[in-house]
Parts: sequence; structure tokens; C-alpha cells
Amino acid sequence: MTSAPLADRLDGLLFFPVTAYGPDGELDLHVFRAHVRDGIENGAAAVFACCGTGEFHALTPEEFRLCVAAAVDEAAGRVPVVAGAGYGTALAIQYAKAAEAAGADGLLAMPPYLVVADQQGLLRHYAALAGATSLDVIVYQRDNAVFTPETVVGLAQVPGIIGLKDGHGDLDLMQRIVGAVRRALPGHPFLYFNGLPTAELTGLAYRGIGVTLYSSAVFCFAPDIALAFHRALNTGDDDTANRLLDGFFAPLVELRNLGRGYAVSLVKAGVRLGGLDVGEVRPPLSEPDPAHVKLLAELIERGRVLIGERA
Repeated sequence: MTSAPLADRLDGLLFFPVTAYGPDGELDLHVFRAHVRDGIENGAAAVFACCGTGEFHALTPEEFRLCVAAAVDEAAGRVPVVAGAGYGTALAIQYAKAAEAAGADGLLAMPPYLVVADQQGLLRHYAALAGATSLDVIVYQRDNAVFTPETVVGLAQVPGIIGLKDGHGDLDLMQRIVGAVRRALPGHPFLYFNGLPTAELTGLAYRGIGVTLYSSAVFCFAPDIALAFHRALNTGDDDTANRLLDGFFAPLVELRNLGRGYAVSLVKAGVRLGGLDVGEVRPPLSEPDPAHVKLLAELIERGRVLIGERA
């Protein structure tokens, strides 16, 4: 295991593996390990286990512990492993402690369950979570956990909270958040992540406000396409980036928007198309329409043609 701080290790494409289930719907750790191993070998910079794409909501505490431990074992210190933590404060702390015991390097703190809290309550929640373990915490902004710039300044001052992942998608708000933290805490290291469901689609826009880290669901089922876009984005090759946006990522978002839960179920279908049987999604999610899976297969093929083209 490396002793380098987590923030210093999150410098590439972030991999959010799906959680594998067998035909009986039970956890399949063997396939999950293969999926994590493939992602690392294909160039993932970090593994975010049991988060949104990994169906955190559908896992029992024991399944969560087993998956995080398996991801840590497969990573073997080569890349950091960050685990999800969520629900109310008390349960989130239990998940955080389980992740720490399993050897995780950090936490992705998802929104609290059900309630719509005020800003002070949200700050108290994440501060309590960060104080419960020695793990570094990335706070996930989305749904019922959307922050004012002032609250993010407060989060940035909490020991152990190292960054904000934005799944809300309001660029005006994000610019104000980045500016507020910069003014209030000059020189303070704080990370920002584009955490939208298909982050590549907004990658150029987020890059414009200085946010270059992002999670890639596409990496789960087409790492070659995801890495080609990542290289283009980070080298300023906007011709390649735009070619992939127009020919692959924009149509993928249109396809994803055809069904509820497709941000997870369509990703799992994509992994299965690649030959790894990670099983179906658990309720309350549903499997994608077979016609949509066929369209996904055609789109992946088109994406691979695009990365072979020369601008």
C-alpha cells in the first residue's frame, strides 16, 4: 500500500465498477473481482466500489464489506479504492467504518436518505461522517444534497473532506463554488469532480471552469473509447473530443434517457455485451429494453470506428 495522500493519487480516469450478481441474484465476487481487475489493467486511475453505478442502495452491509475488501485485494495498492457511504448519519458512519476496516483509501459520501435537510444540517452530516474514520472523504452533490458556495467553503474546512463531486450539473453554481473556496481558502487544496451520469458529454464545459477530474461509466464497458476521450480532453485535442461527443457520447445520452435507471442498468448491459456476465440489476431497478441493448451494441461499435479515425 502506498502512503501517498488520496488527493495526490486521483489523477486519471476514475472507474466505478458495477456489482456482479449470479443467476440467482446473489453476489458474485468472482465476477466482480474480474471486472475490477480488468478495469485496473485497462488503465483506471482509481476504483470507486459500491457507489451509484455499483448499486450501493441494493447491497446488504455484509455484501458491501465483501465487495470493498475484494476491490482492495485486486487493486493491491496499484490504485486507490474509494467506497460509497450513505443513508442517514448513523448508518453512513457504519458503512464508513466497514470500508476503513476493509482497507479502502477513501469514501464517496452520497446524499443522506429521504430527508431534505437545510445547509447547516448537511454540513453537520458530512462533518460527522468525516470525523468517524481516518479516511479521506469526497462529498457527492446531487438530488437532496445541493450546496451553496458558503456551505462548500465550510465542507472544505472540515478535516478529512478533500473534494466535491458534482452530479447536479449547474455550471453557474459550480463556478461560484470554485470561486468561493478559492477566495475564502487561498492555496487550500480541494478537488472537484464532474460526476454527471455521462460526464464526458459535459467534459469540455467543466474543463472551462477548471474541473478536469470525472467519473466515467463508459469505462465499465468500453474502456478504449473512454480512454481515447480522456486523452483528447486532457491534451486539448478538441477535434477528437468533439468527434466522439457527436458520434458516440451524445447518442449514448439520448439512449440512456429512454429509460429510468439506465445510468446503471444500461451500463451493466454494456459490460455483459463485452463478455463478462455481471448479471442483472436488482430491484427497484429494471433491465433495459432488449431493443435498447441492441442500439447500445451498435453504438459501441460506432465508437470504436471513431477512435480509429484520424481527424
